[in-house]
Amino acid sequence: MLLHTFKNIMLKSPVKVLLMTLAVSFISQQSNAQSFLRADGKKIVDQNGKNVLLRGMGLGGWMLQEGYMLHVNKDSRQYRIRERLEELMGLAETKEFYDTWLANNTRKIDIDSMRRWGFNSVRLPMHYNLYTLPIEKEPVAGQNTWIDKGFKMTDDLLTWCKANHMYLILDLHAAPGGQGNDLNISDRNTDNPSLWDSEANKQKMIALWRKLADRYKNEPNIAGYDIINEPNWGFDDPENDKNGLKEKTNAPLRKLMVDITTAIREVDKKHIIIIEGNGWGNNYNGILPPWDKNMVLSFHKYWNYNDQKSIEHIIKTRDQYNVPVWLGETGENSNVWLTEAIRLLEKNNIGWALWPLKKMGNNNPIEIQSNLNYDDVTNYLNTGKHKPKESNVYSGTLEMATYAKLENAIIHHDVIDAIFRQPFSAASKPFKANKVKNGTIINAVDYDLGRNGIAYFDTDTADYHVSTGKYGKGNASRVYRNDGVDISKDSTAYNSYYVDHIETGEWLQFTLQVKIPGVYSVSLKVASDTNDAKLSLETANTSATKEIPNTGGLKKWQVITVKNIHLKAGSNKLRVNADKGGYNLHSLQFWLAK
Repeated sequence: MLLHTFKNIMLKSPVKVLLMTLAVSFISQQSNAQSFLRADGKKIVDQNGKNVLLRGMGLGGWMLQEGYMLHVNKDSRQYRIRERLEELMGLAETKEFYDTWLANNTRKIDIDSMRRWGFNSVRLPMHYNLYTLPIEKEPVAGQNTWIDKGFKMTDDLLTWCKANHMYLILDLHAAPGGQGNDLNISDRNTDNPSLWDSEANKQKMIALWRKLADRYKNEPNIAGYDIINEPNWGFDDPENDKNGLKEKTNAPLRKLMVDITTAIREVDKKHIIIIEGNGWGNNYNGILPPWDKNMVLSFHKYWNYNDQKSIEHIIKTRDQYNVPVWLGETGENSNVWLTEAIRLLEKNNIGWALWPLKKMGNNNPIEIQSNLNYDDVTNYLNTGKHKPKESNVYSGTLEMATYAKLENAIIHHDVIDAIFRQPFSAASKPFKANKVKNGTIINAVDYDLGRNGIAYFDTDTADYHVSTGKYGKGNASRVYRNDGVDISKDSTAYNSYYVDHIETGEWLQFTLQVKIPGVYSVSLKVASDTNDAKLSLETANTSATKEIPNTGGLKKWQVITVKNIHLKAGSNKLRVNADKGGYNLHSLQFWLAK
């Protein structure tokens, strides 16, 4: 009907055509616009009362660098890393590095990619010092100097989220003075008063949230205000409970959050207020009941089992107070763990934000690459040995900041698959095309994508140390892929990897696309330091076993051949079984029998 009317108008009046075009455009924009979210009982809903499940990522490392994200593990608070870089290469060069880092780390291309992969929300970990001066540097004590940079960065991010119809959660990750004794999280300088030891810091934090709320009060793409990230402070027993895990009342934390809420509501009645408990977000003793009708409880979850018991505490709290909950931070584990966690959360109607989108590591969607000069910098920062030249520090840090751009980084599609497909599908799919013809080589690390027990089987798949007391590893070397399979880099060749620490009973599956059917021989590049290792190859209609010789070491490679492997035209599943472990596997090469 609308199209018919539009055609008639086109024949009569150019002005009416223009008006009709604008009307259609407006209707289209309205249909794609985000609506304000709100708490409705135990659910987060949109303006129509429809349940909204937030699926997001935290932009850790952008405004606030935690040392481990940069391979710095000693004296690794952001302000100290900056001071140490200034000592190595100078003030101007260090400023150039940080300006480049902030410009490159998160851009519209990152948010576009997140939307394409399946995310519908972004959590922004904010460092207060990009928005206002520390109290120690205020020209007039008790007043607030506002800094444009942080607000501009937030405005830009919001614009990118709008363009992708995504929600943005503002998270104060580093509060004035620092909100806990886990120092890296909030970039806390212990030479100055903490948030809890300074009324001036508290008032600055309250003023900052009022400023943010006033700026974004009419922005429906803002999902909510996560007003304090992971407070971890012992109020009653700071000697024995410095991180507040056993805190019974949490009175100072509750008061501050109530005061912040009051300041926000003076200017913004619409947005959700998100609160976090003490002890890294999970200790709600004394904090509840909620004091605002539009409030969501956040909790954080790391390195424990993904069973119903692991979220029982927050489910019970949700039911008791009839308030929505949201997992504001989780991840940094294997694909197996991510898949389990997301399946558990969504079964219980709990939205989530993984951590982080990118860092120098492989258990997140985007990995920032290092370089030789930067490796020398981090080696010196961590050990104090082999001080690098000033020019090498400059080139190494700037190159690393350039690698922070998405187009220069490594995208881990296996992690993305584990987040969005594997929680809801037991099927495997090819990691690479694996088109087999005579002489084709397939790398062992390019086994199929999918769950453990479906695409591969490994005996150590994730880190559950909070539940077990014992650290698991998954992929122990943490390179190339993030499954349970152990993978190491081949130092003798560029960009080459192999499967190692293969144990009895483990297996890898490869989906092969075969153009010419027939009987194939498969040459496998192996290394072993035992005398009884054995593997077998298995397809839908054939199976063959081969003993693996002791090659003289786990990096001394030798080729063994398994014959009479029948492959049909089209898609084939080939499984490599470790009948007896104790070997490494580099590649498989296929030869069509004469």
